[in-house]
Amino acid sequence: MKKLLVIQVAALGHELLRANGSLHWQGLDFHSAQSVFPAVTCPVQAGFRTAASPLLHGMIANGLFHRELSRVMFWEQSSRLVAGPRIWQEFRTHGGRVGLMFWQQSLGESVDLILSPAPIHKHHGGMIQDCYSQPSGLYEQLCGTLGRSFKLRQYWGPLASTRVGDWIADATAAVLLDRQSAPDLLLTYLPSLDYDLQRFGPSHDKSRGAVQTTLAQIAQMLRAARQAEYEVLIFGDYAIAEVSEAVFPNRALRQAGLLNVRKIRGMLYPDLHTSRAFAMVDHQVAHVYVRRPEDLSVAREVLADLSGVGQILDRDCQADVGMGHANCGDIVIVAQQGSWLAYPWWTAGNERPDYAGHVDIHNKPGYDPCELYFGWPPPSVSQDTARIRGSHGRVGPGSEVAWASTLPIDRAGTLLDLAAEVRQWLSEGLKA
Repeated sequence: MKKLLVIQVAALGHELLRANGSLHWQGLDFHSAQSVFPAVTCPVQAGFRTAASPLLHGMIANGLFHRELSRVMFWEQSSRLVAGPRIWQEFRTHGGRVGLMFWQQSLGESVDLILSPAPIHKHHGGMIQDCYSQPSGLYEQLCGTLGRSFKLRQYWGPLASTRVGDWIADATAAVLLDRQSAPDLLLTYLPSLDYDLQRFGPSHDKSRGAVQTTLAQIAQMLRAARQAEYEVLIFGDYAIAEVSEAVFPNRALRQAGLLNVRKIRGMLYPDLHTSRAFAMVDHQVAHVYVRRPEDLSVAREVLADLSGVGQILDRDCQADVGMGHANCGDIVIVAQQGSWLAYPWWTAGNERPDYAGHVDIHNKPGYDPCELYFGWPPPSVSQDTARIRGSHGRVGPGSEVAWASTLPIDRAGTLLDLAAEVRQWLSEGLKA
């Protein structure tokens, strides 16, 4: 049985590697490919595991809006949210063992090994840091092998840094070198580049330092893969671009009377049960859900007038870019180059909801990169959108991701092409 290690590296853009002189590295040549639209984590990972677009697999963002519940849910982890056959399905049917480490929507997946952050939030505050693992004792075994536990604060929030990749690289290498339990196909996720590139932009000195640290972490996994006789595929999920302007679609919708709010002790919370329109923002893309068809044109006009909005996609246009699933917004807006989309609907600081000043990825109805900075007083997080200098989600020229492999893949114009090549290689391995 052939063996393959797939390393998905957050923010590994082709231009980023070129600017850092690393397109030819460790005997590997990095090529360019277009990402999935929208170029954010969950749609890309769902696309790679199915070799299909969001139109088919249904992961249209890092969040989902449940229309019947009128509720936004970000970072849900059930594998059942991703529709469609997996690229490893035939491989596993014929006895191949498959593992997922730190991939989104992996819980309940039909694989043999899973490791995913799964903290327990205590009733009276605080948190028990833990990872979900399959087999059940895998996380504890890895902590013992590595001599330290996984630190969630390094994975997201003001203290998030490349240091999180040290643990992931060590754990991935340990799994590969455990000949009794190592899967034949292992997909791991390395987020190390994600933090400083969003804080400072891809050309900042700190971001260049993050590139070198990330390459060292990849090199460690490569050494383990070669020792254990694995082929290797490395790919980026999106390219982070410089940004200097935040766009606030929910403020515009509220000012137009389309988004309703509840005032609770002076704080404004969105009333999604009665709102006529609201935007679920995710980096440079937002899904706008409009309750009544007669409000579509009004919502579109409001959003079209916003400075920093580059594209407005109705249902027909969404299908042209691989979207159009029922989970999609009635309108999808895309920020223009140099801009990103922020979730706030309030304007005065004393109107912000309680969760705005905290790391709260599940209650905020939109992605909030300001959580990467401390606010005042600590440990609150910043709400200054001007501090964000890098974002992603757009696709097209200049947004290509990088990939390299020891597999005999001549070219792959998109990440979905790359996934299809891996599926084909796995299938051919069954006949060898």
